[in-house]
This record gives sequence, C-alpha cells and structure tokens, in this order.
Amino acid sequence: MAAKKNDTNKALAQNKKASHDYFIEDTYEAGMVLTGTEIKSIRAGRANLSDGFCTIRNGEAFVHNMHVTPFEQGNRNNPSDPTRARKLLLKKPEINKLLGQVKQEGYTLVPLKIYIRNGYAKLLIGLAKGKKQYDKRDTAAKRDAQRDIQRALREKQKVAR
Repeated sequence: MAAKKNDTNKALAQNKKASHDYFIEDTYEAGMVLTGTEIKSIRAGRANLSDGFCTIRNGEAFVHNMHVTPFEQGNRNNPSDPTRARKLLLKKPEINKLLGQVKQEGYTLVPLKIYIRNGYAKLLIGLAKGKKQYDKRDTAAKRDAQRDIQRALREKQKVAR
C-alpha cells in the first residue's frame, strides 16, 4: 500500500549538533512563514539547521540563521536571503510559556528538525540548557558503554545459535 502524501513525517533537516551541545528539556512543534520557493527548497532537503537559534520578540517567535538554499528554478533575479529570520507560528500561551522559561539562566530555544506534516512545513524547537564540557564527555562515555553492551549481546546471540 502506498503512503499518502499527507502522512510524510520524515525529517528533511536535522540539527545533530543540538543534542551534543544541549540538554533538550521540552519540545514544541511550530509552523513557519515561508515563501513559495523556500518551501520547494525545504521539500528537496536543501535546509540546514546547525547554526540556527530561536528568539521571541514582541510576542512573536523567530528562527534565525536557518539556511535554506535558494530554489534553482525560482526567481533568479531576486533570490531571497538564505539565512533571513523566519517567523514561527505558535499559540500565544505557548509563546508566553517559552518566554518565561527562556528568561531563566542558561536556557535557550534551538531548532531540532524540519519535517512536513499534512502538507505544511513544521519546525520542532527544543527548550534547551547548555552542556558543560564534562557533561559532553559523560554523554559520550555513556553512549560508548551502551554500544559495547549491544555489541556483546549480539556476539552472545551469535554464539548461542
């Protein structure tokens, strides 16, 4: 059975650096205000979130430094700025809640991934707290230990057969 067009939820762009640099405490789904050529470029997977961050100004949320490569068949004479600030579509109570949490020491909003839901581009943003260097080493050590455990279990299963 073929998948419906509206059921695509695959990540078109991910910020892999975010989980390395931050503890993600909560996530929110936000719509984005995009131009026609930007959505075509995002659908083609030509977006990059690695340097992106979110801000809240005047009761509105924005994502900055999210790079969307200009669409090749788009308006070549007047291409849009690839890293312009794009407005995020969130409900007012969500924005107020995020604003209160971001004002706390060490918290920030980071874009995590872009995906298509019901034909609309969505941005998953995370309320994040920065990791210290020793936290990053601890996370890497836990990941390596888990990988070793999985490897040992696979070896044990192979021997048992």
